[in-house]
Amino acid sequence: MPKTTKSGRVDPDELPSTLQRSGEKAQRTFAETHDSAAEQYGDEERAHRVAYSALKHTHEKVGDHWEPKEGKGPSDSQAEGGADTDRGTAGGVDANASKKHLYERARELDVPGRSTMTKSELVEALQKANDRATAKARRG
Repeated sequence: MPKTTKSGRVDPDELPSTLQRSGEKAQRTFAETHDSAAEQYGDEERAHRVAYSALKHTHEKVGDHWEPKEGKGPSDSQAEGGADTDRGTAGGVDANASKKHLYERARELDVPGRSTMTKSELVEALQKANDRATAKARRG
């Protein structure tokens, strides 16, 4: 299902809920990439994966929405792409960010025990916090 209209505008009703709660740039990045990939590959699931990968180069998931990253680049090894694309994903958390940045995000989301966590523990805790925030937002 196309994520943009014939005139090229983003159709918010066709976007995943986390993107509906995100800024225009995140919506446009996902929608335009999705539609291009769907046209090229003819596969909805693959188009979704490509669109999320593109989104993760410019945005990171914070709670129940996506926010622009400080710098462009893949957020995790899966978003890097390449030949071996069956790698784990950080679910929108910018796993390539500094530990300080991850700590600040954990503080924003009130992740308990964050001050004693390693970088990989922060990534995992942020994934869980994001999942909880998304589930809560979907319930209303």
